[in-house]
Amino acid sequence: MIYLTKKSSFSAAHRLFNPELDSQENDSIYNKCANYYGHGHNYDIEVTVKGLPEVKTGWIIDLKLLQSIINEEIVDKVDHKHLNFDVDFLKGIIPTVENIVVCFWRILENKIPGASLHKIRLYETNTSYADYYGDEVDIHKYGI
Repeated sequence: MIYLTKKSSFSAAHRLFNPELDSQENDSIYNKCANYYGHGHNYDIEVTVKGLPEVKTGWIIDLKLLQSIINEEIVDKVDHKHLNFDVDFLKGIIPTVENIVVCFWRILENKIPGASLHKIRLYETNTSYADYYGDEVDIHKYGI
């Protein structure tokens, strides 16, 4: 099995805030990340697919096609947006890096022709990231 990764970037703002908690508890949990107007990040997303190269091309997938899918399905919808308000697929979800990466997986999992989605890594900062491998997550328990 061969694993192939494509990296993209986007900038977005978000506010970490649980509407079921009062402002004081949100501030206690999320500190400055609960700022009323939000705060921004320069995110990096790495999408890793797996498969075997085609005999004709030697590719698992054309990287231009993979980049196009990532851009159309994810980056174009979140770049320079406020994740709490501007992104339909994140409505009602606390936009932590952990929750966002699961949502990205759900969007991409059936959209990669000729390959299988293996992993999505989402960097919120250059020192903090979340990896998701498509494991089942109880969306009701975790709010995603």
